[in-house]
Amino acid sequence: MRGRESELDTAENGRRAESRVAQRIRELIVEGELPPGTRVAEAGIAERLGVSRTPVRNALPALASEGLLEAAGKRGFAVRNFTTEDSYKATEIRCVLEGFAARELASRSDRRAIVEELREVLREGDAIFAKGHVVKDDEQSYAHMNGRFHDLIVGGAHDPLLKDLVQRVYSVPFVAPNVVAFKRVPLDEIYPVLVSGHHQHHAIVDAIEAGQPDIAESLMRGHSSPARRSLGLEGGQVEGVMAGINQ
Repeated sequence: MRGRESELDTAENGRRAESRVAQRIRELIVEGELPPGTRVAEAGIAERLGVSRTPVRNALPALASEGLLEAAGKRGFAVRNFTTEDSYKATEIRCVLEGFAARELASRSDRRAIVEELREVLREGDAIFAKGHVVKDDEQSYAHMNGRFHDLIVGGAHDPLLKDLVQRVYSVPFVAPNVVAFKRVPLDEIYPVLVSGHHQHHAIVDAIEAGQPDIAESLMRGHSSPARRSLGLEGGQVEGVMAGINQ
């Protein structure tokens, strides 16, 4: 049994390392240190971050699935060329699609199990914000919580076409709900934005549980503002450190 537990601990530590490395690469892209078109060499990134090549090797395909990287050569990757307008518009489209998913879920008679899972996610979010502020270490916990919340709603609609369309939109950089970059907005400014968004989460789940599809859809579609603001996207413009990337 002890050997099995050791294997599980090792696997969990590996996933955490990959998550940290992926987040650091995101930040390098956000800060313009890895500009569009730059080849992201596994060995070079590992040396730059002071880690082994294994977590870098595992993180790069995940970042490609988020739309931040694109294939370049044999098993290689480069930073994808994208504009903040792309991310802004895709976030709006994401919320329209997720609004339809919320409507579908609220209309289903078998939604109870999903609602219970959503309530669990809400409790995770409540715990993050209970201290009255956020710190850099909350980034991964928030990303996991937010990603799971949106995945449950989209999956709960039981619509394969809708799920496929949502995944396509998620491939645009910084649009997927589990992609966060706290460095893009000062922590004291991002806290009220995230709290506001989490309050919306509560209202959305309340509407779904009550079987109110119109309200659930409206709230989900209106959820785009916190999503944009938490990533420093407002009015198609980029705030703070992101400003230099597309210049």
